[in-house]
Parts: sequence; structure tokens; C-alpha cells
Amino acid sequence: MMQPDFKSMSYEALEEYFESIGEKKYRAGQVFRWLYRGAESFDDMSDLSAGLRDKLKESAGICPLSVIDRKVSKLDGTRKYLFKLHDGYTIESVFMKYKFGNSICISSQAGCRMGCIFCASGKNGFSRDLTAGEMADQVIQVQKDANEKIGHVVVMGVGEPFENYDNMSGFIQNINDKRGLNIGMRSITVSTCGIVPKIKSFSADFPQANLAVSLHASNEALRKELMPVAGKQKYSELMAACLEYTKKTGRRITFEYVLIRGKNDGASLADELASNLSGMLCHVNLIPLNNVPETRLFPCTKDNAERFAEKLERKGVAATIRREMGGDIGAACGQLRLSKIGS
Repeated sequence: MMQPDFKSMSYEALEEYFESIGEKKYRAGQVFRWLYRGAESFDDMSDLSAGLRDKLKESAGICPLSVIDRKVSKLDGTRKYLFKLHDGYTIESVFMKYKFGNSICISSQAGCRMGCIFCASGKNGFSRDLTAGEMADQVIQVQKDANEKIGHVVVMGVGEPFENYDNMSGFIQNINDKRGLNIGMRSITVSTCGIVPKIKSFSADFPQANLAVSLHASNEALRKELMPVAGKQKYSELMAACLEYTKKTGRRITFEYVLIRGKNDGASLADELASNLSGMLCHVNLIPLNNVPETRLFPCTKDNAERFAEKLERKGVAATIRREMGGDIGAACGQLRLSKIGS
């Protein structure tokens, strides 16, 4: 029988667990706070009796992530972390410093099966979903290592969060909990390749969180070429789900659009994209392609990116060109992957 993973449990589930083993449920509060302060063993929990700590060691687990590598950008101080999971798989996370505060980009899966042709994340295949605790521990371990508070969390690293919806939901609820990391819903962003049924679920479950959709194309045929997952849904269905999301939540949706030279950066495509998004509460985040050598694809020029953005703006669609961070350490958008130890 597997031991319960405390870091993946909600506060309420912890209360039930302590009652089930004959303990007072207030113990859940003590343990929950210790976990989100970064305690890595029950021995760290000094306000628990020695007898209770021994009891917990026999019946439950914590399984903290291990930092096995970190790289620091000489350009902007961005940090990329390579973590080892308890079963030997590895994941990557990125810590970024902005004027508005510190942010972390976390992974939701070990590997990815979406197969986007411009992205490194799926090149080594898919291994498994991450637990809610493994997602939370990326934030906890990076805060400890950087010795700085993280105020913004982006689920945009390796993996498709909506394929791991239940664990992702538990993660969001726990880091939002005031007894945990107390990160506000409006400071949490989840990025998806566009799984329509889950967009609808997300709008109902987390109406105050932020949604980003990896779009990358202005029409169905081009999106299928760039993103195989697009073959499972119509472009029009995705647009309809996004429009419904904005109306239901009243929140602006962000469309991620990687600009690839000669593929999706043409002036006519900018016009087509603007037409598709006309009247929608949204923002387009234009991302000049970052270097992933095996894709044999190239970023658009700076001038072309600016022209693309200007075309969208002139037609009433808000757009910005993302500032690349961590490109010199392989930490920029599309560069994260399921790493191998020693690679």
C-alpha cells in the first residue's frame, strides 16, 4: 500500500487523515505550514512530538524534489533548475525576476506528448504526470534556493497542464491557500495547447486565475502543421471556447504566438489573426522563436516581429513582443525539455 503524499493533499484532506489515525485535526495545520515553509522531513517539524513524528514516518511521505543542477543567466539573472523526482525522472523549472516581482515557470508533466514542431519539450518523449505535490515543490525549492519570495506562478514549463487537470487543480488550490504559499489566483497563469473541454472546466473552477492559450497560427491548416494536437479539434471550436471563457470570467485571455520565419510571420497571417480575434477580450504575446537546433526552424527578424505586432494593434488587437529571458542557458520559451542526468 502506497503511503499518502502529504504535499499533494489539501488542507481538508490532511485534517481527515489525522483524524483517521486517531490524532486531533489541528495537527493538519501544523504539518501543512511546515510543508510550505520547505520542511523536507518530519524531523524538521519541531512543534510535533517525537512520538507523532515517528508515527508519521511510518505511515506517510513527503518526497521532496532534489536540485541536481542550476544554471544562472549572465544576461538577466534568470535561473534554470533541473530537479530529480523520487523515481529518477527529471523536470525543469525557471525562476525569473521582473519589475513587478519574482516569477516561476513550472512543469506539469515529465515530458510532453503534444509534439509541437518548434518546441524542445516533447523531443525526448513523455514519461508521466506530476503530482500536485511535485508541482508545488518546484515553487518551494526554488524559493529556498534563491532565498527570495515568489509572487507569480506560471504553469508553462514541460507538459500540457490540462492533460493533468486534477493534479494541476490540487496544486493551484494548495499554493493559493493562505496557510500554504498564499499566492493569489490572479498571480497564477496556466498555459494550454487548447484542450477545449478543459478550458470550459477551468473557467468554472478557477475564474480568477489567468489562462494562456498556445495558438501559434491564424488558421486551422497552419496550426495542424505546427501543432499535431490541433488535429483533435477545429480551430473554430477553440476560438468559440476562448470567447466563452472571456465572457464567463470577464478576464482577458492571452494567446501565445511563436513567430517562425517563413512559417507564420507573414503580413496576411497577421491580418487573418486580427480578424479571428476581433472583439475578443484578449492579448497576443508574440514570441520570436528561441533556438532549438534539432527543429531546423528559425526566428523571424526583429523588424518582421514589430510589423506583425503593429498590424494587430492597428486592427484593435493588443499585442506585445515578449522579452526573451534565459536564452543563454536554454531557459527561454520552448527550450525546456525532459532532461537526462549528466546531459
